[in-house]
Amino acid sequence: MGSIIKGEDGKTRCSWCSATEQYIDYHDNEWGYPVDEDIRLFEKVCLESFQSGLSWRTILTKRENFRKAFKRFDYKKVAMFDEKDIERLLQDEGIVRHRGKIEAVINNAKRAIELVEQETSLAAYFWSFEPVEKRCTTAAMVSTSNESLALSKDLKKRGWKFVGPTTAYAFMQAMGLVNDHVADCAYRAKADNLRQNFVKPER
Repeated sequence: MGSIIKGEDGKTRCSWCSATEQYIDYHDNEWGYPVDEDIRLFEKVCLESFQSGLSWRTILTKRENFRKAFKRFDYKKVAMFDEKDIERLLQDEGIVRHRGKIEAVINNAKRAIELVEQETSLAAYFWSFEPVEKRCTTAAMVSTSNESLALSKDLKKRGWKFVGPTTAYAFMQAMGLVNDHVADCAYRAKADNLRQNFVKPER
């Protein structure tokens, strides 16, 4: 962990993206870049929840199917899902057919509406958990942090489900709340630059 690979284009990348071409595109164009769009943030929380016990490759391969099945993760629409929708989703071979996780997404959509009413936006809420100090990028990759523990605890207190500390940290990595591109990754500087110019949403 914490090592790099060199692609056919000569660029260095975090070693985890060597597993599949999909990972390379995701790593280069999405992972670690700051996001302040509520729908994208909600989508990522949901997809990370579905990943629990699985590989991200499985979820990434099915991401467009998930988006279609869950109304592009518009949480106001998902909050209206009922038992018929649950049964429909359980028959959808394009997604992960796990009743508990499907029900969690619907529950979390309702909790997201409540959270926006209380905190202005999902973006303002999630970004309030951005770490103050940078983590050492030469250290072994970690799966949790004090901030992800705090985020997980607070979300659970608010009634969210399938949002453990590891899920929360993976979400923070992907949405740019932390920059975990390793020190020698060619894309670390891009992530740093985007983070430096990012206007943090206010609660």
